[in-house]
Amino acid sequence: MKEMDKTMLYYIHDPMCSWCYAFSQNWEALQRDLPQDVEITYVVGGLAPDTTEPMPPATQKMVQQAWQRIEQTVPGVYFNWDFWSRNTPIRSTYPACRAVLAAKKQRADAEAEMIRAIQTAYYQQAKNPSLPETLHACAREIGLDAQTFIDDLTSSAMENELQQQIQQARNMDVYSYPSLRLVHNHAVFPIAIDYLNHCAMLDEISAIKFEK
Repeated sequence: MKEMDKTMLYYIHDPMCSWCYAFSQNWEALQRDLPQDVEITYVVGGLAPDTTEPMPPATQKMVQQAWQRIEQTVPGVYFNWDFWSRNTPIRSTYPACRAVLAAKKQRADAEAEMIRAIQTAYYQQAKNPSLPETLHACAREIGLDAQTFIDDLTSSAMENELQQQIQQARNMDVYSYPSLRLVHNHAVFPIAIDYLNHCAMLDEISAIKFEK
């Protein structure tokens, strides 16, 4: 693979993953301080497949407990708990994953913008990103062509891209999010996620680059 000749940092995520939201500030800090020769690539891992069924109570409790743990352990990260009273929660993140891919298709830098827009809608504005209308609104907010986005979101090409990225995540032995994988000298190295100190991840990446 051509890209395997480079030093690549893969960020494997899901835009509706609460722990990815908790990691967002430290992820931005890590990106700012990375060596210039490290190329960043996003990969959507696909947390929950397509469904229109309401989220079972046990799953709702599990997600709510994750929100509580994050608020207790990651300073400055809070959730809008009105989500649970304003919406019928649906355990489906694939639409949001496709939305990120559709945004990137229109404009490369819209990938990260769409992730932030989805997280803001979900976690701060108590909107439901499992619904197409929420994703359409996010696309408009970041300046995408709305009709193109709508067409791409439901296209077979976007579904194929999603499945390819999910498989790519599995090939890197990733089954939880967020995850980081550094590809250096044709080898893949897991980088431990640190929600509190991006310098720890930076040190780990630097050690691999200079010792391997």
